[in-house]
Amino acid sequence: MKAKKITFLGLFTAVALVVSFLETLIPNIVPIPGFKLGLANFAILLVMYLYGFKEAVIVDFLRIVLAAVLFGSLFSFFYALSGAVLALTIEIIIKKSNKFSPVGVSLFGAVFHNLGQFILASFILKSFGIMYYLPLTLLFCILTGSINGYLVILLKDRIKNINKN
Repeated sequence: MKAKKITFLGLFTAVALVVSFLETLIPNIVPIPGFKLGLANFAILLVMYLYGFKEAVIVDFLRIVLAAVLFGSLFSFFYALSGAVLALTIEIIIKKSNKFSPVGVSLFGAVFHNLGQFILASFILKSFGIMYYLPLTLLFCILTGSINGYLVILLKDRIKNINKN
């Protein structure tokens, strides 16, 4: 890997980590335990659009590990990982189809990230009662997924131009 690429991937990892931390400081606006807005995903999507799928997976995994170590827990690691695996898988498939804009890719990722976490929570709790919260969660993830996708649209071409120099 070129030094410039490694530098940019490190910066994207740092941005995603900082946004993840800032999200822990935001009061929970949704009455769902552990709900986060998922705003760090815009950095992961930018990496996917600028560098590729493998790089997005690496940056997301690093963000999840660092966030768990620095301000999370083992549980937060597994919840974040369960959501990220499902979300990134779907985002890669959707992006490869070339039928959706970054907003569409982000929306699918947000929905499947939440589904992955709810599936893990149901498994851990040995109950599907947690699914009661899923519709409300999906409403909020549609909003935040749209915001993330829009940020990618705004930033990807600008960052590509910086990257060329």
